[in-house]
Amino acid sequence: MAKIEFALLKEGKTPPDHRAVLSPTAMTQAQQLFPKARFIVESSAIRVFPDVAYEKAEFEVKTNVSQADVFLGVKEVPIEDLISNKKYFFFSHTIKKQPYNRDLLRAVLDKNIELYDHELVTDETGLRLIGFGRYAGLVGAYNGFRAYGKKHKIYDLPAASSLNTVDALHKQLAKIELPTLKIALTGTGKVTAGAMEILDEMGIKKVSVEDYLSEEYDMPVYCQLGVADYVKQKNGSAVVASHFFKNPAEYESNFMRFAEVTQLFIAGHYYGDGAPFLFTREDAKTSKFKIEVVADISCDVDGPVASTLRASTIANPFYGYDAQAEREVAYDAEGAITVMAVDNLPCELPKDASEGFGDMFVKHVLPAFFNNDKDGILKRARMTQNGKLTEQYSYLQDYVDGKE
Repeated sequence: MAKIEFALLKEGKTPPDHRAVLSPTAMTQAQQLFPKARFIVESSAIRVFPDVAYEKAEFEVKTNVSQADVFLGVKEVPIEDLISNKKYFFFSHTIKKQPYNRDLLRAVLDKNIELYDHELVTDETGLRLIGFGRYAGLVGAYNGFRAYGKKHKIYDLPAASSLNTVDALHKQLAKIELPTLKIALTGTGKVTAGAMEILDEMGIKKVSVEDYLSEEYDMPVYCQLGVADYVKQKNGSAVVASHFFKNPAEYESNFMRFAEVTQLFIAGHYYGDGAPFLFTREDAKTSKFKIEVVADISCDVDGPVASTLRASTIANPFYGYDAQAEREVAYDAEGAITVMAVDNLPCELPKDASEGFGDMFVKHVLPAFFNNDKDGILKRARMTQNGKLTEQYSYLQDYVDGKE
């Protein structure tokens, strides 16, 4: 087998992203595991791991890496930087037909690029194998508590981006004292698991759905809500998650019973096309609606969480939602729902997030390049080949053609 040369790309999207697919440590491990691989690094002034860290690990750092076979990036590669007839791995944000990346996918096809999307690296059952979900959950939950403190002016946590590590988040949260409150957390995936790490480390008691809805507590508690908790079948049949994901239009929200007793809502669930909204703008107007702070990690704008009017930023993570007027206000305006809807949360912990991602990439993706893709990892993640969409992603043709 011939050698395969991988190039670690500098991130070119604005705002700048400091993460990397492979840390120097992960790259060293990969080199040891795969002797037929060669790794080079595109010089970057913003990457969380400086060029010198890769050089010390004995990897070549260059301003021009166009000779490589496979290019590894985190965010979308700018169209003008794409090199024809190469293989690329990055988050393309096109599989949901995102209109802002239509031209990117067109360029990929025009340049005969073989595109692999990190989001599509799955096992044979469809379970995602790599991603930054855990770190989105960790930072999202931290930001939720930060927002709660700011709203009520009872404590002031520093920005996660100033703390650098997960341990530093935990140390800051250990200093605060929470009042009695109920926290609802939706989802069952890696994002939710990350948020639960924060809640559990804080010593917040997890309670059952039944107790959460019916009992009063003299301490903070939280409840994790799965699909069967926050939706119901319109015909009254039992909720089966697999059925819901295939037939979302047959369901309606069952979330308001939680909104009536919850002060902090952390949204970590996956939202698919056609699924019911958790709460609508009309729901948020009712006197029974008690949610004061929403940490919307999922961040589907104008989607299932009515208060998420827009994505917020790391620099300005909070805004307010005036439910009666259905408009944005100051995050601490009287009566407003305070919203945290940062859509690139892992960027606040670029070092830890990159190290975790790199470990997964080395474990799940790189072997496929050297074992004939025996587990179908590359096949499932390959969106384009020979200037065309692969069969699995042919549903994107109308999107590429501008017909939808």
